[in-house]
Amino acid sequence: MAHDPDRSRLEGWLVGHGEYELFACDPALADTAAFCAAYGFALEDSANTIVVVGKADPPRYAACIVLATHRLDVNRSIRDRLGTRRASFASAEETRALTGQEIGGVTAFGLLDGLSIWVDAAVMERPRIVLGGGSRRWKVLASPSILLTLPGVAVVEGLARPAPPRPETQPWPARREHADREIRQYERPR
Repeated sequence: MAHDPDRSRLEGWLVGHGEYELFACDPALADTAAFCAAYGFALEDSANTIVVVGKADPPRYAACIVLATHRLDVNRSIRDRLGTRRASFASAEETRALTGQEIGGVTAFGLLDGLSIWVDAAVMERPRIVLGGGSRRWKVLASPSILLTLPGVAVVEGLARPAPPRPETQPWPARREHADREIRQYERPR
């Protein structure tokens, strides 16, 4: 078997954090919905690590872990915890600079010392979660208790809210026709 630097780095980050299983995936399928559909995992077991930024001078950052079926409460909970007037999701470039990881594979393991790590309480209720593996090629399967081994981690009630149910997907042409009708409705008469 050829040496895999992504796997080696991930295994180094996971040393001393308890039991886990590594799951290899196609990098093109690393984004949550595609991964779950391709490999048969439930969205409610997928826990995403999302970097947020508080608009301040200097900016304040935190890594949040939230189930794929939930949405971070950036405008209230995140902003209040960061102690800033405004907060948003960090850009892909900011995330890469802070974590050294790509969107679709960000993991809470191996983050910079001093970066706050907040876990939505709903994550801790799952029997098993799927986490990013630090690259788009790997995922980590583990009990959510593995997150409690991270330094300075905080489990936060209400960090995220359940997302509204997604409408059933339609084939692309049907969605496109619908979108065109909506756009035409709002055009000004000439």
